[in-house]
Amino acid sequence: MSEAISALNGKVAAGEVTVREAGLRGMIILRGDLSDKKLRKVCTALTGVKVPEQGQANCDGDKGLCWMSPDELLVLVPYAEATQAVTTIEAALSGTHFLAENVSDARAVIFVEGRFCREVIAKLAPVDLHPDTFQPGDFRRTRLGQVAAAFWMLDEDTFEVICFRSVAAYTFDLLAASAKAGAVGMFPTPE
Repeated sequence: MSEAISALNGKVAAGEVTVREAGLRGMIILRGDLSDKKLRKVCTALTGVKVPEQGQANCDGDKGLCWMSPDELLVLVPYAEATQAVTTIEAALSGTHFLAENVSDARAVIFVEGRFCREVIAKLAPVDLHPDTFQPGDFRRTRLGQVAAAFWMLDEDTFEVICFRSVAAYTFDLLAASAKAGAVGMFPTPE
């Protein structure tokens, strides 16, 4: 049996804003009725966080829940726990209409960290990232350059980005180039 490796093998582009691959991350797409009490209960039990509202992500370390659409969540767990988490979801939701799929090996996770991380993302995504409209915990599915991606703010100086594994190198290089180009002064930067 081969050993799993992350899409970018721990790649880092250090600078005033650092872009770094997060490594292996357990990710499960869960589709179903997000108001269902059993669904909400199993998601909270697996992650330790509440089911997020629309356009939000609730994360704590390498566990979390991200609102993907009116009937879809992204469940984040440690990579080694993803297979068992799907089994737990299937048992808890037996008899209801749902889909749970482990997509851990099909995705990559990249952190963008530093004082002007907001501008690094804003240069690449058609999303209003002004601090008045996008705060820690806010989540968006969108595009970065020419590829589909999703991101959220963990705190004022950190974004977490998810993309397909097949475009991870492109996404990383795009983020690194945006960081290297520097701030453009569109948003106030945290002190």
